[in-house]
Amino acid sequence: MNFELTKEQTMIRNMVRDFAKQEVAPKAEEVDREARFPEETFKKMGELGLLGIPFPEEYGGSGGDTISYALAVEEIGKACGSTGLSYAAAVSLGASPLYYFGTEQQKQEHLIPLASGKSLASFGLTEPNAGSDAGGTQTRAVLDGDEYVINGEKCWITNAQYARTVTVTAVTGKDERGKNIISAFIVPTDAEGFTITSPYEKMGVRGSNTSELILEDVRVPKENILGDPKGGFKQFLYTLDGGRISIAALAVGIAQGAFERALQYSKERKQFGKTISSFQAIQFKLADMAMEIDLARTMVLKAAWLKDQGKPFKKEASFAKLFASEMSTRACNQAIQIHGGYGYMREYEVERMLRDTKLMEIGEGTSEVQRLVIARELGC
Repeated sequence: MNFELTKEQTMIRNMVRDFAKQEVAPKAEEVDREARFPEETFKKMGELGLLGIPFPEEYGGSGGDTISYALAVEEIGKACGSTGLSYAAAVSLGASPLYYFGTEQQKQEHLIPLASGKSLASFGLTEPNAGSDAGGTQTRAVLDGDEYVINGEKCWITNAQYARTVTVTAVTGKDERGKNIISAFIVPTDAEGFTITSPYEKMGVRGSNTSELILEDVRVPKENILGDPKGGFKQFLYTLDGGRISIAALAVGIAQGAFERALQYSKERKQFGKTISSFQAIQFKLADMAMEIDLARTMVLKAAWLKDQGKPFKKEASFAKLFASEMSTRACNQAIQIHGGYGYMREYEVERMLRDTKLMEIGEGTSEVQRLVIARELGC
């Protein structure tokens, strides 16, 4: 069993690490304070090929793998949770459904601009009354001639205000058992009747754009249906499985950033004539943090490897997402504790990391949903 990264994976990680240090980290505090989406950063990420890491070169991508992409998410998340979340959503939720389920024409028209970094896309699944119960989708799409007419609303959609298209899920009918048939549609954000606003005042990841979508008689050509018209539910479940790997990687990155700050601070802060890193109470906190971060990273890379090998990875993705997200909250909380009163101050950044990482336990399937997924995969 070889745990060594390939030369290509190491090169990508190091390149993204340098970019994150130089471009992302210096803006992190300002991005959070002003709740500003850093468009200029995403433009540079596109130019570097970061938005297309896991996609083939024929579609504008970099020809990398899921492991390389997970490493990139970790490095960006370590520098700024907001930027990391928008990056993960742009690739895992915005572009990936088009790659996995789109027709060749859809890939040429929509995926290439995304993978080459010329535009962003979003994934419109969550609704005010359909969060963990995504099967309870209330948005409707009705076929009218050669067009579908879509009505409904979506909430908490990442990147939508800066996106060229949004993949929107909607009910298109009933199956033989009377259950909703959910389809996915590629909807241009400039479509008539499509309103995108950002009314949210968030606790964390404040620089990641989070939008509300209102669709009022929005018309799209029937060619804009994504993949199997009756397979929308399975499509977004697969999309979320992959997205959970990236959210787990993001959680690892945020935790790593908090750990590094806590370790450095413990070596500088003196109490009772000693650095606090010499106190066993602090050493044990740091030891636990380092251990859990490494365990979570290993789980992320295993899930990514399974996906790259074409093997089942649903359970392992939930393992990684559940453990990494809860671990990150613990690590960031301990980082604040190690900093003492300074940890409560914006200047030391760890309070931002705790606020940012809490979403990792909620977004793309809550911790409770992950435990349900795992239990079902175990045959319970």
